[in-house]
Amino acid sequence: MIILKLGGSILTKKDSSKPKINFKNLNRVTIEIKDFLNDYDLKNNGLIIIHGAGSFGHPYAKKYKIGEPFPDKEYPKKRIGFSIVHNSVNKFNGVISNCFIENNIPIVPIPPSSIIKTSHKRVSYFNLDLIEAYISQGFLPILYGDVVLDDKLKMAVVSGDQILSYLAKNLKFEKVILATDVDGVFNRNPKLYNDAKLIKVLNSFEDLDGFDSTTSVDVTGGMFGKIQELFELADLGIESMIINAQTPNLIKNALEGVEVKGTLIKSKI
Repeated sequence: MIILKLGGSILTKKDSSKPKINFKNLNRVTIEIKDFLNDYDLKNNGLIIIHGAGSFGHPYAKKYKIGEPFPDKEYPKKRIGFSIVHNSVNKFNGVISNCFIENNIPIVPIPPSSIIKTSHKRVSYFNLDLIEAYISQGFLPILYGDVVLDDKLKMAVVSGDQILSYLAKNLKFEKVILATDVDGVFNRNPKLYNDAKLIKVLNSFEDLDGFDSTTSVDVTGGMFGKIQELFELADLGIESMIINAQTPNLIKNALEGVEVKGTLIKSKI
């Protein structure tokens, strides 16, 4: 089975002050996935797509400080903030879902807020039965970064990266692909430094000596947060690949198992 994570930076104008979709990338990526599925048996193999929230989620989550402790007197305002964030990312998911359906891809959107709870921002409950049921019927589940109830903080953001990690660990996925807006993991932010070097293989945090942890930081942890989640998968023998989805056909090739440019994260053993 395969998990494909589509970064919010690919599908939206992430730095936009207002939610804005990158339709050029969305349409191209959808076609690449459709081409891959022409020779892929969803029912017997399984594929899950997770997408980030980008400009549809991060600005609102930051504005309403979702995931930060707050006194009970602020609960009414926080609830509205929660609703605004969820409504925005749900609308975004609807646009993506429509694009897939128009290309005859049997997707089923699953809002994380309806099947996930967290405790101190970490997943504590996840209805995996529903995911498995849809996969067994040949559907392609689509999940996304969302706001959820939290046992300790009342509410929190659950990132697409954390959802990916939980699914990979508990449903025994064989391949994990993260499609971002950079070629992989660099020692420095490649958008700011011309001398940034691509790290082709990562086995441990020791390989990140000198890594700029501020690279692409957002409310869900940025690149460093992604790497932390993926190292946990590597310890379980699950390899992950970080690639640049802005390069045409790279997603399709990665799904098919063709060697592509990027960063491979795997165990030393």
